[in-house]
Amino acid sequence: MARLLLIEDDLTIRTPLIRALRERGHAVAAASTALTGLRDALEDRPDLVVLDLGLPDLDGAELLRMLRAVSSVPVIVATARDDEREIVRILDAGADDYVVKPFTAAQLDARARAVLRRAAPEDRDADPALVVGGLRIDPRTRQVSLDGVPVELTPREFDLLHHLAGRPGQVVTKRELLTEVWRIPYGGADKTVDVHLSWLRRKLGENAQQPRYLHTVRGVGVRLAPPAGTVG
Repeated sequence: MARLLLIEDDLTIRTPLIRALRERGHAVAAASTALTGLRDALEDRPDLVVLDLGLPDLDGAELLRMLRAVSSVPVIVATARDDEREIVRILDAGADDYVVKPFTAAQLDARARAVLRRAAPEDRDADPALVVGGLRIDPRTRQVSLDGVPVELTPREFDLLHHLAGRPGQVVTKRELLTEVWRIPYGGADKTVDVHLSWLRRKLGENAQQPRYLHTVRGVGVRLAPPAGTVG
């Protein structure tokens, strides 16, 4: 049984959705304001948050940023906003999925189960830590170190680095990264990848002009490889 927190101010949506999700086996708590939702997320530690953007006290996008600063709980944004740029912006801010109203409880349930599967700890033997040169990426603890020094990454930065580390020396296209890391179709959103690669390079102590690990292949994608002279 997954514990879900629904942050939704519209009673006509909230009440039937709570009932339908409970019928599908979830334990569901609800909040009608952003600040109440933030408090409940931090105190009750749900398995997943379903977040509306149009909240009365604070825009849901701002709540998402506040939540991401202190928690890695999976978040599905459920909103009427269907502009592609808005969807990309919210995913970049740390949402794990995005569903546009109106949607059915069955659709939300399926998305919730998919997000929870991706967030579940992997088997210790099936998914060991990845090592590329001085980089160590542990998917079980979601921790990264560089030459033995911890590197603090956002959830999306970790997912990006982990995906690349699973293909060391290979050129990974932006299309693949958008599909596998962001879970969105390719289509004019490659700037999203560029921005996150820039942030990741900064945290690894490099830049596009002087790369150590992250090498851009112009017009194709990016390749993660250890610095020359190192092993791994």
